Amino acid sequence: MSGFSSIYQYAYCPESQMAPANRPEAAPPSSAVTGPHPSYIQVAKPYVFQQQLQGRLVAIGANPTREDTFRLQGVQWINDVRIALQLPVRTFCTACVYYHKFRLVHKDNEYQFYDAAAAALLTACKIEDTLKKSRDILCAAHNLKVSVAEHLSPDDNTFETPSKIVIGLERLMLEASAFDFRARYPHKHLIKLAKEAKVDSDVAKMAYDIMLDLYRTFAPLKQSCAAMSFACIELAILLLEKQLDAVRGPRAPRYRKWHTTRAEVIETVLDLLEHYTHFQKASIVGPSYPIDKFINIRIKINQEMEQAAPLSRYTEFHEGSKSNGVKSNIKTPKTPITPASPSELRTNGRDGASPATLSPRSSGSGRKGMGARGQDGTVRFMLDAEKAKQEKDTVAEYFKVEYEEYEVEVEEPIKREERGNYRDRNGRDNGYYKKVRR
Repeated sequence: MSGFSSIYQYAYCPESQMAPANRPEAAPPSSAVTGPHPSYIQVAKPYVFQQQLQGRLVAIGANPTREDTFRLQGVQWINDVRIALQLPVRTFCTACVYYHKFRLVHKDNEYQFYDAAAAALLTACKIEDTLKKSRDILCAAHNLKVSVAEHLSPDDNTFETPSKIVIGLERLMLEASAFDFRARYPHKHLIKLAKEAKVDSDVAKMAYDIMLDLYRTFAPLKQSCAAMSFACIELAILLLEKQLDAVRGPRAPRYRKWHTTRAEVIETVLDLLEHYTHFQKASIVGPSYPIDKFINIRIKINQEMEQAAPLSRYTEFHEGSKSNGVKSNIKTPKTPITPASPSELRTNGRDGASPATLSPRSSGSGRKGMGARGQDGTVRFMLDAEKAKQEKDTVAEYFKVEYEEYEVEVEEPIKREERGNYRDRNGRDNGYYKKVRR
């Protein structure tokens, strides 16, 4: 009883003597962040496939005609300035790779092609330790277009604003390449392969020029140095029609030793032939031969592909999933605006979205990024894909959201329907109508 009385007295003691009850804290909302943002990891990709190239161009809404024009003009600008500054060929190769990667991420109406080419060349000069200032690059490009009497020095105030634009695009150039400073020098492999195949000097010289033309295409982003070297030497042999057994004969260098395949070599050769067929004048070797020469070589390569069943036009090309014949999540490229377009789409007779009327600017200014990178978070760039995957798996354990489903039976009383007591509704009484007798 003593225990019962004590419990009884405690239960009925006045409120002034009771200890305050610990109220449960309010549960945080489901949308609250449990910790710092895990950040986003972007892994550098030294190689890309053809379907990835096409997907990126479609995603940014690139016009095929404008894309080819700006790509060729940018590479030609880099080559001309590189020769004027007497920079080595490795700087040219690195600059072209950075220029192609930049254009696969940013739309062509966000910058001028020569500003992007200057930023790519500036980045390549720093990577290859052939240091040149942005003013030196811009000054060399300016002096190529004017006479000797109008030449300027790099310290001229004319290059003040363009220099700032180029330096601003340099950061975007590094981001587009995921800060991957690994560069490839296929010309070294070309010389080694030419010595092993024992080709003549004129064949090796033409293959060297073909390698320079190869950087006007996207092939350096897709193929290894060995595949590009085999393709350039083989095309040079087919153009000169000599030493045909140097790369295809029984004593020719083996693909396995150079870690490449016949499919990769054929893809590179066809990329070169397409460039020489469609843009013959925009190359070094193209103007030296008639276009029929390249067409005939292309026919022979296509016949070889038909005879060998496993070979295809592109290496490891896989079509994306389709629904009813239409690809999903792909934007249609914008139709170019012409002088015949409605006046509301043009400003002073010019396209408001054309590169000729826009000054180069950062691709992220004025708009949020697409996908996860547009959210609040840090983007970190890594080179090791396996390490990035392990880090993602480790961090994911702390941000995993788990749900538990359970059923609860609750008894609910059945509500009776309220019915009126009057069947006739001629008069209104409490919401019902009734007849009134007088």
